[in-house]
Amino acid sequence: MDATRSCGDAQDQLERSSHTAFIEDNILYVLGGYRARNKQDVLVPCSELWLCHLDTGTWELRGITGEVPPELSGFCSSYLNGTLYMFAGCDSLGYTNQFHSVDLREECYTWKSVTDTRGMTPSPRNRHSCWIHGDRLIYFGGYGCKTLQEIRNSSSSSFVVEETAWAAIGTTFYRCWGWNNEVHEFDTRTATWTQPETQGPAPAPRGSHASANLGSKGYVCGGLETKELDMYCLDLDTWTWTQIEFPSSCAPIGRSMHTLTPTSDHSLFMFGGLAIDGTSLSDAWEFNALKREWRQREHPHKDKPRLWHTAYQGKDDDVVVFGGSHSFDVLGDSVVVLRAPCQQHCKDLLFFQTQPYSLSRLCEDNIAKSTTLLGEQLNSLPPRLQDRVDKRITFFSNSEPTLIT
Repeated sequence: MDATRSCGDAQDQLERSSHTAFIEDNILYVLGGYRARNKQDVLVPCSELWLCHLDTGTWELRGITGEVPPELSGFCSSYLNGTLYMFAGCDSLGYTNQFHSVDLREECYTWKSVTDTRGMTPSPRNRHSCWIHGDRLIYFGGYGCKTLQEIRNSSSSSFVVEETAWAAIGTTFYRCWGWNNEVHEFDTRTATWTQPETQGPAPAPRGSHASANLGSKGYVCGGLETKELDMYCLDLDTWTWTQIEFPSSCAPIGRSMHTLTPTSDHSLFMFGGLAIDGTSLSDAWEFNALKREWRQREHPHKDKPRLWHTAYQGKDDDVVVFGGSHSFDVLGDSVVVLRAPCQQHCKDLLFFQTQPYSLSRLCEDNIAKSTTLLGEQLNSLPPRLQDRVDKRITFFSNSEPTLIT
């Protein structure tokens, strides 16, 4: 969309779920997902990248040209050293293991297909996750397909077959669909794929889980149809799994389609998701990795359940949630869970305060909320403070996201 389109049209295009996002320099970048069109869910093209300036709550759309990936569901994107990487997903032809990148430091964004790699590319999949450690992208889990030979060559416990069928790709062979708990590493410096051999009790194969980094530790939780939430930690240097034990009496219930966000060097913030009984959740929890304890957090968004949303750490350790769905209806299928037409997509930003704000932040926000009371006194502020306050005034005046023109 260019700047000449109406703001109303832009707002409709912001609604989405099952997208990916990240934050840098207090700008939220949003890519892909589903949105509603003519009462049906459609995939957002990968040629669109939305940017939200979080200081002001204003949005702009940037186009991406080049070797644009097909419209995908369930892909995994990761931002590292100025480059956005996009791996796997499901397109109109089925599951894929395509790999693409775009350098966001360039003035014009251009997709590139990453094909000149070494090692064995992971099998096609979606609903997987990624940890970033150093210059490495480390992928875990997901749902996808393998040949019978690939399954025979892998660990018997790393892939759970849900369905099998004959498929013809070149020569006819048996193809299987199911969940995995594989760990694959991509070194961005050498463009090399490896599959490290892990030690310790690995989590069960899964997808639609949540994962996050705390230093050199990768955490994964949920994604299974279980009453109680489980959590595992992978040491990304030694490749050793550890199962995190905690009392079930003070832990969140089991869920999928939720988010897990680092808020300090030892804390993770979990929000929302879908419970095993189909309930859309709006609860928030903090996990202390040192004490291995969960603590439920109070927040002002209990009336806004979310699943298939994104959540990232923003300014002042706020957790910024964008988009997602209010609820999730499914259609049964023998191979994979299908989405029902037209989910209830969201376009709002939810801010969760995880730490006490600084005095300067409190002052700026209170001044911005009191423009009528303060009147012309605002013009007496020092220039730098005036600039910050003006941005917060714009933010609080935007009850709906605003398009930059």
